Amino acid sequence: MRTIVFIGSYKYGTSKEALKIAKEMGYCVVLCTDKTKRIKSNSDFSEVDQFVLMEDLLDEQQMVEEITRLMEQGKHICACVSLIDPYVSYAARISKSFELAETSIDSLRLMENKIAIREKLKNFPITPFYTIFRPDDSLEKFEKEYKSLFPFIIKPPISNGSKDVLLVETIEKLVNALSLLKKNHPHYPFLIEEFLQGPQYLIEILVYKNEIKFLGLVEQEVLYNGRFIVTGYSFPGKVDMDEYRSLYACISKIIEEIGLENGSCHMEMKLVSGEWKLIEINPRMAGGEMNRIIEEGTGINLLEQILKIYLGEEPILLEKKKKQVYAKYLTIGSRGKLLKISGKEQALMHEGVRHVHIKPLEGRIITSPYSMGNRYACVIAVSETAEQAEEIALEAAKEIKFYLEPF
Repeated sequence: MRTIVFIGSYKYGTSKEALKIAKEMGYCVVLCTDKTKRIKSNSDFSEVDQFVLMEDLLDEQQMVEEITRLMEQGKHICACVSLIDPYVSYAARISKSFELAETSIDSLRLMENKIAIREKLKNFPITPFYTIFRPDDSLEKFEKEYKSLFPFIIKPPISNGSKDVLLVETIEKLVNALSLLKKNHPHYPFLIEEFLQGPQYLIEILVYKNEIKFLGLVEQEVLYNGRFIVTGYSFPGKVDMDEYRSLYACISKIIEEIGLENGSCHMEMKLVSGEWKLIEINPRMAGGEMNRIIEEGTGINLLEQILKIYLGEEPILLEKKKKQVYAKYLTIGSRGKLLKISGKEQALMHEGVRHVHIKPLEGRIITSPYSMGNRYACVIAVSETAEQAEEIALEAAKEIKFYLEPF
């Protein structure tokens, strides 16, 4: 039985969608998880044929033993895949140990560490000013050297979904940010970067045999509330031809420098006074509804093509259509117990709306956003122009209402 082993999955987003796509491709789907509830009730994971429960997914010896046990059960392991940090390069390494199709392990591992990737690309023009704040560094010295350069972004080297990514405008806010981050990351140094102004873009990239096979440009709308929450995605993002050529050249140099030969990643970049600056790079497809956004605009199921690379197959990336897509994510401004959500059916009735997703269940505690995980609904609309797609999505999103009991 041809089988794909997945390491970790969220209940929603690209990691979950990959399970469904693998099943549709005809593979037996095995999910290795450290979430006991997913073993007891797989109603949310109907596409999973077999669960493997592990206390520590990063226990490489146990992972090898579990996959070996699957082989002894008669499963033909075709790939080991993860679309969740920090398991992406780890899954690629497991694949190599079983002599499966190889992806660029060292490159994927490099992208998992925000400090390591900054150091690798420190001499590139796309790299903004940054410094590394270590546990024993002096705040007084930092203030003396960099006071004139505020505001800054501070983040741990290992994070995702904008968790623990903070905007600090003063030395007092930096002190508070360091205190907060040290609680969650007591032994880490922290990355401190200049805060850049300009339109922000997410770029989905797929590389096969050293060649960029797909480059999808998505313009982002970002909510700045001391954190960085993306609330809108417009695909394809608008840039002129010179800006696109410059972007492609920058990305090609980055891909070459980090040695990504086979695999996928996404970058976040800003266009600052006509120059591209790298905000972040991650060794996987972006989360949430990114695959659906790209598929609605191009007809390409990018996740399926990414899985093909992990299976050692050549991806097929032929556009079947060209549409403008806008995805609007909804957040709330207070904290409370969710009593009910209304308006999904009404939102779907708007012409051009392709998808409406409501994330939280009734009875859950929901809150104002401090990470991307606090986006509670998504409306995706399609039209012939970017302006029309955005207008449709925003109007449809007004139909959705959250009813809370203060908590």
